[in-house]
This record gives sequence, C-alpha cells and structure tokens, in this order.
Amino acid sequence: MTTVQNRRARVRGGELDDCLRACAVHSGKLVGSVDRRRIELAEQLRKLLVVVTTGDAPTAAPAAPSGAAARLKRVVKGASTPAAGIPNDVLDALLAVANKALECGYDDELDLALVISDTVLAQRKNSRAGWRLRARLMEALGDETEAVPAYERYLGLTDSDGFGVSAKIAGLRVAAEKDRELLALLRRQCPRAERFAAGPATDVWAEGLAAYAVGDWSEAEPRMVGALLALAAEQAPVADRQELLGQYLELRSARGDADLPALTEVLALYAEQRRNRMRGPVADPTIGGVEWISLGEFRNQVAGKSVCLIANSGRVGSSSMGAEIDAYDLVVRFNSYRIDEKHTGGRTDIHATIHKHGFNWDQPVTTRLVFGGVSGDWKYSLRNRLVPGAQRHLGDESLRWPVRNIGKLGSDVWSGIPTTGFNMLFLLDFLDVSPTLDLIGFDFYESGAYRVPEAMKMPITSVHEYTSEKDWVMQRAQRVTDMRISLR
Repeated sequence: MTTVQNRRARVRGGELDDCLRACAVHSGKLVGSVDRRRIELAEQLRKLLVVVTTGDAPTAAPAAPSGAAARLKRVVKGASTPAAGIPNDVLDALLAVANKALECGYDDELDLALVISDTVLAQRKNSRAGWRLRARLMEALGDETEAVPAYERYLGLTDSDGFGVSAKIAGLRVAAEKDRELLALLRRQCPRAERFAAGPATDVWAEGLAAYAVGDWSEAEPRMVGALLALAAEQAPVADRQELLGQYLELRSARGDADLPALTEVLALYAEQRRNRMRGPVADPTIGGVEWISLGEFRNQVAGKSVCLIANSGRVGSSSMGAEIDAYDLVVRFNSYRIDEKHTGGRTDIHATIHKHGFNWDQPVTTRLVFGGVSGDWKYSLRNRLVPGAQRHLGDESLRWPVRNIGKLGSDVWSGIPTTGFNMLFLLDFLDVSPTLDLIGFDFYESGAYRVPEAMKMPITSVHEYTSEKDWVMQRAQRVTDMRISLR
C-alpha cells in the first residue's frame, strides 16, 4: 500500500518551466485516449499551449506545427521563470489543467495536479484558487491532515464561501474524531490486535485473510484489526483505510455468531465518520422549518404577478436600473448574483441556482429553486448547502430540472445542459400565468459577467448552448430594447 508520504516524495513542483515540461510530457501520454475525462484534460493542455505560445509567458520562437506536446516542449526549453512569477493567463490555464487532472482521479493525473499545485503556490503564495486546489488534491490523495489546513488557508483569503468549504472542514474534522473513536473501540473489543499492529500492514492483513479462509476467526480478527491500526499509525491514505475497514466489517457482519451489540456499536461509528466525510455535520435537518412547494404551488406564487429576471451581466452592473427593477412584483436572480442597489436593485424574491455551487444560499429570499440534473446529487447539495431560515419556500423535486422534466426536452432535442437562467425562464414561460415577464440585461455574457467577487474567476462553461438559448428567447420576444427583453 502506498502512503501519501511515498506518493509526494515521487512528484514535486515549484519552477514554472519544470511544470510546463511536465504538462508537455503528459500531453503526449493522452494521445489516442478514449477516456472522456482524459480527452477533456487534453483539451485544457492544448489551451495551456496556446496561452504559453501567444501570451505573456516566456516563449521561444514559434515552432513548426508537429504536435501539441512537441511544441510545448520546445516553447519551454531553456526558458526561465519571470521575476514577477506566473502571468495571470498562464496561472488560469494551469489551474484549469490541474482541476481536470483532479477530476480524472488516476495516479498519473494526480501526480500532474500535485506538480501544478506546488508550482502555483510557490509562485503565488496567496492564490485562493491555488489553496483550494491543494486542499481538494490532498483530500483526493487521502491526506486529510494537509487538506484541512489548506481549506482553512483558502477560507482566510476569501470573503465568500460559495464552495461550501466551511462544511467540508467541519465534516473532515468530525470524521477524523470518529475514526479515532472507532479504532479505540476496536482495540478494546480485540485486545490481541496490538501485537500485530507493529508489523507490515499488507502482510498482516494477508495473514488475517488466510486465517479467515480456513474458518479461524479467532486468529483472523486480531490480524485484520492490527493491520487497520498499523495503517492509521502510518497515516496511510484514507481511501486505503476505508476499503480495508469496510472489508473487515463485512466479514465480521457475515458471521452467524457475531456479537450484535458490539458490532452495532462499531457500525454506528463507521457510519458516522462516512456520513461526515460525504456531507459534513447537519445542524438542522428540518432546514429551519422550510415549506416545500411543488410545481402547482409555485404557479400560484407567480400567477398574476409582474416578474423580472436579472442577468449576472456587466450590462446590469452599470445600468442604473435599480429602482425600476425593485418596482416589479417579483424579482428573480441567479446563482452568484451581485447586489449594487443603484444598478441591480436590492430585493430578491426568488433565487434560482444550480446545485453545484453555494453562492448566495445564505441570502434571505422568499423562494429558493435549486436546479440539478441528477436527483441524488441534487438531494446531496440540498442537505449540505441549504441555510436554515434563509428561505421560506423551497422547490421540491417537481421543480428540480424544468427543461428536461417539465418540458420533456431530452438531449436529442436540446443537446446542451440548460443554464440556470434558461431553466427558470422556461418554467415561467411554460406556466404562462405572469402578465409581465421581462429579462433585464440578458446579453448572454457579451458584456462579461457581473457576480460576487468569489465567482468572477469561474469560467463561462462550454457545456451550455448560449446561442440556442438566445434564439429561443428572441423567437418569443414581444419587445426588445438595449436592456430589456419582454416576453409578455
């Protein structure tokens, strides 16, 4: 079993030119891959190449086209890191590569992400994105002792916890405490395990499985528990420990003569630490007594009301339309909306958001609609992100994914993932009960984004069909001005 310490001894970063060479080498490894995640990583590496060859990074003379990896190698050959550190465009491109590498989850890609993480933080010690990347990477590698301080460093550099980092930290801390309690309990229940805790964990575990195979549980159990204690002492990756712990509990549970009260006590701690790693502690399972509303109940909320939907666009941020916006009966805002009363208005009646990010979930609103394509992921986010008392009404599963589930527009009809704004607009148009339905500042990001500061670095993703959404809107538009599109 490979510990985190061994893994980190194999891969280190820090110098920009070395990091770029590592990216170039990895780009060559991805040629011909059919894995979707690796294909997406290859695309980010290609974009990095474009930035390095055309941007502010130190470059050599343009090379003849003979493959992305070869060109990138030639670009960085002999280059030295500029005194100012990583240029902003190169930093963004490197972070995009690292995040895709982290999504891949394979050893080679995690090694690449670690090199990039080391390089970013060596050059930009106060990079928020760099510290969040480091924390997520350490968590993926099973090194929670480094993940928690990295998450804390990230929180110390930001004013907005849009990614739910506070809950993540709390969950990891509780899980670590429950781990310690669980190991202490196993020590008490199986005192003989201590004599095997000093041996090589892999060998001791194999001996335990061999004893179990011949039906000798009295010799199998202390060796298995001893191996678990040894792994904890080595600070082995959490995934390794969890895998063996799960196997041990499965074998223990399968025995007909198992001591049920003792087993139940162990399983309760095991479930508690697993649950906290997945979602963090839940202070109020009732979410402050929120009232869940269905499609029909939401219809009653908006019926007969004038409604405006406010884009998170640069055009809104300089519009001076605040008073006009607040004059509508219902004001709808999206995801990481930013408030500047002179331009955006100050009231938010309905907050529509994708489940993946936690921006503005703490802002008081009358109704919060959370959109998501996968029911399980949607429920997970609701459990983790909803702030008790921040909303009076919450959309139930009938309002989870309007374009797909209400409009029945499958990927064969609408291939792109519908945006939060399009889901909300589609829902209101489908209900057709609002005499006024206006879109304010919707230019489909032609004027750039206007969001809370923490979200401004987030890319405008390519998975959405902005052109198709714009065409849909304009086909239904009754009146169009520079700032307002009226659908009613």
